[in-house]
Amino acid sequence: MTPFSSLACCLSAVFALLGLMHVYWALGGRLGLQATLPQLPVPPGQRQPGEPAQRNAFTPSPAATLAVAAALLGVALLVALRGGLFGVSAQHAALRLALGAVALALFARAVGDFRLVGFFKRVKGSTFARMDSRLYSPLCVLLGAGVGWLALS
Repeated sequence: MTPFSSLACCLSAVFALLGLMHVYWALGGRLGLQATLPQLPVPPGQRQPGEPAQRNAFTPSPAATLAVAAALLGVALLVALRGGLFGVSAQHAALRLALGAVALALFARAVGDFRLVGFFKRVKGSTFARMDSRLYSPLCVLLGAGVGWLALS
């Protein structure tokens, strides 16, 4: 196995795992879900007794979660095609362009929206914010670099 195909294999596996996690959540699974949704603080005056100090910024529908799963599994397939995991490495310009777009999207996710997600988020102190700073955003940089390298090679 060449370094090119090894990278493609690792990247494809990560995207497939992330896609399958989203399928699990879309089908009603709850394990790990709370750490994956951005949270906003609830002002003390608006909080009900016993209500947590933070609430989810949004609640994705099962359909939206399945759409994210499909996108992640699609990226896993594109990476596998480019890396030659099904035989010969695909060289088509459209594939390389699509992977380049994925890499840019991953870098943009790592930078964030300057509010809830990314390295430059302002809302901090939640489980999600800690996981985003320690795992999610760095992972986006690594995945973006790997996918970008596959797109350009």
